Amino acid sequence: MPIEPEVAIAVRGLTKSFDGRPVLAGVDLDVKRGETVAVIGRSGGGKSVLLKHLVGLVRPDAGAIRVLGQDMGGSSGARWRELRGRVGMVFQGSALFDSLTVGENVAMGARVRRRLEPAQEKALVLEKLQQVGLHDVESLKPASLSGGMKKRVALARAVATDPEVLLYDEPTTGLDPIMSDVINRLIRSLQQKLGITAIVVTHDMASAYFVGDQIAYLHQGRVHQVGTPQEIRESHDPLVRAFVEGRSQDLVVVR
Repeated sequence: MPIEPEVAIAVRGLTKSFDGRPVLAGVDLDVKRGETVAVIGRSGGGKSVLLKHLVGLVRPDAGAIRVLGQDMGGSSGARWRELRGRVGMVFQGSALFDSLTVGENVAMGARVRRRLEPAQEKALVLEKLQQVGLHDVESLKPASLSGGMKKRVALARAVATDPEVLLYDEPTTGLDPIMSDVINRLIRSLQQKLGITAIVVTHDMASAYFVGDQIAYLHQGRVHQVGTPQEIRESHDPLVRAFVEGRSQDLVVVR
């Protein structure tokens, strides 16, 4: 699969079915180094399944995936282990360990890629928490945090590995508009300061427009359209227009 050197993530003809039901039906997508691509689409359309392929949690039925120059085909689990630390993921439900403190959760991320002395590890944890705007919370348990704080702790844990790629699964789901804006600005800030390549799966069009250098609309298991936020805003494609404007009746007509 020949790939241009500036492409960090390349997906070609990716297909996946579950119990005979096609979820991905030939996804093609490129993400350039240092670029953020927002992936939008209807619920159940395969957005999260696409992310799981990129971290080796799901094996494709067919197609090719290359992440940071590594072919993820075949022994995808082994390939993913080689990439641990270079690729981070922020899960939709944050996926924090309830029995651990905030500091211990973030330290779990740091330990993926390096061995540090206790003092060095603590300093790194505090640095990453400060990067996401959290202070004096390292001794708290996740149960005492708000939804927005949990999202930020999960983000701190992900960046503790100093990743080259970050994958976000619905990072603003369940948050109020103000906290959603906080998360969006953090995503953008990390890209700009650290040069991180990112894919952001989202239903939130305000988030997609803000964080995305490109927006990819996934429909019926394929990438239906890719464009800049302005191009997606101005798209005349009826499927894209219906989704971004939230018009269900138009989706029924054109499907």
